[in-house]
Amino acid sequence: MSGIAATLQKVYIRNLAEKNKRIDGRKLNQYRNLEITPNFISKAEGSAMVQLGKTKVLVGVKLDLGEPFKDTPDKGVLITNAELVPLASPEFEPGPPDENSVELARFVDRGIRESEAINLSKLVVKEGETVWIVFIDIHVLDHDGNLIDASAYGAITALLTAKMPKAVINEEKIEVIDEWAPLPIERVPIPVTVGKIGDKLLIDPNLEEENVLDAKICITFEEEGNICAIQKVMGLFTEREIEEAISLAEKKSKKIREEILEITKGGDE
Repeated sequence: MSGIAATLQKVYIRNLAEKNKRIDGRKLNQYRNLEITPNFISKAEGSAMVQLGKTKVLVGVKLDLGEPFKDTPDKGVLITNAELVPLASPEFEPGPPDENSVELARFVDRGIRESEAINLSKLVVKEGETVWIVFIDIHVLDHDGNLIDASAYGAITALLTAKMPKAVINEEKIEVIDEWAPLPIERVPIPVTVGKIGDKLLIDPNLEEENVLDAKICITFEEEGNICAIQKVMGLFTEREIEEAISLAEKKSKKIREEILEITKGGDE
């Protein structure tokens, strides 16, 4: 798209927002169509394919035995990585994870970690020496906006359906037995991203809208409606706008959590 065309489109999107309209016909408080397919990768301990509008993300969960962090010898380890593959967007470049990849992984990791979604204490095999390490790998396949929400929904779905083998200590040696059980998931954190154009707030911005946003914030909720993580991605919000964003996001988080729990309810059978 040429510079003039891009500028005209931005003006068009801003004018629509002033009239409480969006370029794709949605309401300001409306998500794009959300499709989540659990257990998408047969060789992963847990996985999910998420399609949010035209944004497509694949998330896998793998488990491995390793050493705990020195400051938490009585807990397992959570490691989240994100890969923005070049085929997903002309903006993504090949090579090691860049700042955008690291930031996306950090957003997803924070909601899971701060909510204590995984009971890491139950991942200990031998305290101070051996624990289960949970790897969450996010692969962005098609970028059309709101990667945070799509990636997080894939991550929590993959965790809810993930299985872990049994590890036992036999004569000071650790053996992994082919007996599988669900991961100890105790909370289901759900983030909702809210964007701001002018003085209008909207949820689930697509890529065209993200290029116009004046500000963006991601708010993650636990089941009880408590905020477990909040991250201002860019721009400024007034106190009133923050309150409005929290109210808007909380309602949507409940609905999305219900959908994910419905999709994964047979995951431990």
